[in-house]
Amino acid sequence: MSATIATPATSNRHPRPLALANWLLMVAALVVLIVMVGGITRLTESGLSITQWNPVTGVLPPIGEAQWQAEFAKYRATPEFIHEAGPAGMTLADFKFIFFWEWFHRLLGRVIGIVFALPLIWFWIGGAIPAGYKPRLLALLALGGLQGTFGWLMVRSGLQGEMTDVSHFWLSVHLLTAFFTLGGLVWTALDLRMLARDPAARPASFSLFALAIVLILALQLLLGAWVAGLNAGHAAYDWPLMNGRLVPEVDLSRGWGFALTHDAFLLHFLHRWWAWVAVVALIWLARHAREGERKASIAIHSAFGTQIILGIATVMTGVALWVAVAHQVVGALVVAATTWGLHVIGRRTGVRP
Repeated sequence: MSATIATPATSNRHPRPLALANWLLMVAALVVLIVMVGGITRLTESGLSITQWNPVTGVLPPIGEAQWQAEFAKYRATPEFIHEAGPAGMTLADFKFIFFWEWFHRLLGRVIGIVFALPLIWFWIGGAIPAGYKPRLLALLALGGLQGTFGWLMVRSGLQGEMTDVSHFWLSVHLLTAFFTLGGLVWTALDLRMLARDPAARPASFSLFALAIVLILALQLLLGAWVAGLNAGHAAYDWPLMNGRLVPEVDLSRGWGFALTHDAFLLHFLHRWWAWVAVVALIWLARHAREGERKASIAIHSAFGTQIILGIATVMTGVALWVAVAHQVVGALVVAATTWGLHVIGRRTGVRP
């Protein structure tokens, strides 16, 4: 009689889709948190307070008066300080405030990287990752790395020449990459939850209908990022009119291409009214999702309804800090809810996560 001796390489290789799903949803929650902190960083004009990227030593904030003065000296050399913050009378105490938000934003990015990478290694070595999911998880890890790179390129764009702010193009790349990563995390987690319920379940499909919804929402998010990057929220504080006009005056002296990418009044106007196209698309999505899972439909309606209210409130409060931050956070929740709805209509089995 022979006996088979189990080795660590074979005995521990049991896929754990539910554990992976819960881990990915935790990372998704951290992405929503960093979107919130990024919004605060942007609205408090904190993004250019740290002029260098030090992945290791940058974990710790300045300690002691000498280090603070050194960091402040670097900031005083930037165009933002020379042309805006300096003439406004910024003090070292003011600098410490904006430094904190940029430092905290970068620290959260590092934390998210660790919270994703270390468990991924653990699950990988333990054989807990189901077949077919390793490439997707590696892609999500790569997206996280790209996000950090795009963040630094965004900051660097505001430190060059006579720029007193970051490029709104790099800002949009940075923000939309975060939203795309959030959608990927939620989608993969939902696939894994289905697999936990039914080992024969197949990943949800992504149809042309889903692509249309994503493109409509992505355009609205892009317009929102450009509005934020150009401070175009301050173009008008009334609603539904803009400074008493239904259609604002647009500067076309440099052509439509420049106006569509740089004119604060036109971009503010487009962001206001493309929102209703997005609403129609999301209502359509919610109606289809309700047939598979009513909770997803409720989440979609709740998210975009709250987002519309916050968008109007942001305008009418003169871009009040916490209202504008809430608007950005709920934007992330709209992405998560939309991903949930698209996943529901893309399922190939009757199994619910």
